[in-house]
Amino acid sequence: MSNEKLTILAVGAHVGDVELASGGVLASHSLKGDKIVTLALTAGERGVPAGQDMAEYRKQKVAEANVFAEMLGGEAIVFDYQDGEIPDNEQVRFEVCDVIRRVKPNIIITHWKNSMHKDHALTHHIVNDARYYASLPTFERELPNHFAARLYYSENWEDAVEFVPYVYVDFDQAAFDLWIEALGKHWFVTNSKSFKYMDYYKALAVVRGCEARKSYAEAFMVAPETMKLRQSSLW
Repeated sequence: MSNEKLTILAVGAHVGDVELASGGVLASHSLKGDKIVTLALTAGERGVPAGQDMAEYRKQKVAEANVFAEMLGGEAIVFDYQDGEIPDNEQVRFEVCDVIRRVKPNIIITHWKNSMHKDHALTHHIVNDARYYASLPTFERELPNHFAARLYYSENWEDAVEFVPYVYVDFDQAAFDLWIEALGKHWFVTNSKSFKYMDYYKALAVVRGCEARKSYAEAFMVAPETMKLRQSSLW
């Protein structure tokens, strides 16, 4: 097994998306010495608590993203797009491409293609295109091309339509504890009145862990063209 240190770039539509859906795996890789980078295309500020200024909540969300990443020894990036208003254009795709070329991830994690939230579904397509743009030297940008070899789509309760767990990645108690501690720094995770985020994702990690015959796990989908198990016999 290679001792190469990995870089993982997790891209969500909002601050908190990747932290919830793939944070256990990110924490696990962090404890192994791998580099973790989170990118949120928006801060997710439209979930502002009643009575709080949305601009101030945006600053709070960016700070929460930074705290989470720092606890995992990593880096957080938050774009300036408004929550609910991510544009479906080439500009944002090339901005994500530029992050990929700077960070040079081995692995990218992002949203599944179907979602009740327009930002999630659009982010899926933006990241897929950005990964392609980042890989080709003929797309001339400030930095040289980089190909992220692995792409995974995380399990999110809002992105559940046609999501079928394909890859299970398990993690231990230390990673679980680090993840939950860091996740608790996000106000909405512990204070939301509309959905019990912390309870749901803690329980889901246990359920996927049971299915994987481990203590904890998170499940991911992959692109259909990569669903190929190669073997020389049936046994």
